[in-house]
Amino acid sequence: MQPRFKEKYEKELKARMKEKFGYKNEFQVPKLDKIVINMGVGDASQNRGFIESAANDLALIAGQKPVVTRARKSNAAFKLREGMAIGTKVTLRRERMYEFLDRLVTVALPRVRDFRGINGKSFDGRGNYALGIEEHIVFPEINYDKVDKIRGMDIVICTTAQTDEEAKELLRGFDMPFRD
Repeated sequence: MQPRFKEKYEKELKARMKEKFGYKNEFQVPKLDKIVINMGVGDASQNRGFIESAANDLALIAGQKPVVTRARKSNAAFKLREGMAIGTKVTLRRERMYEFLDRLVTVALPRVRDFRGINGKSFDGRGNYALGIEEHIVFPEINYDKVDKIRGMDIVICTTAQTDEEAKELLRGFDMPFRD
């Protein structure tokens, strides 16, 4: 079965975007490319168990095994050595990407405390959107009782849109709760 958001894109969004921006070809219509979820674990330099815990949590949230990111350079101020594990990340594409976006918009974001919408200015100029979540426990897959530490995460939504306006319209079509 096709994910709900992918179906919505194929049936409604494509036609609406084509009409609004006057695309001549169906392939010009922007679409989601990938979603990258990154969880930095600064405490990993003191305790190796933190990186495993963060990787397990990220695997539950994304439904895919994350990659451990390592320090490129040594930095004495942060007690870092080159090659030391400092975080985890996962790149979602195709069906998993649509399923994650669906859960993010309909379940996770409304569970954030004092939520008033997400910043509509966090685009990079090339149609990609980045947002940060302070507590990873807003996802229903995470069992609050088994969490050793509450961590934040960065979520980057990459689209094939050429401008921020097109990307914002695409994400608005997926019911992204922008503030402005």
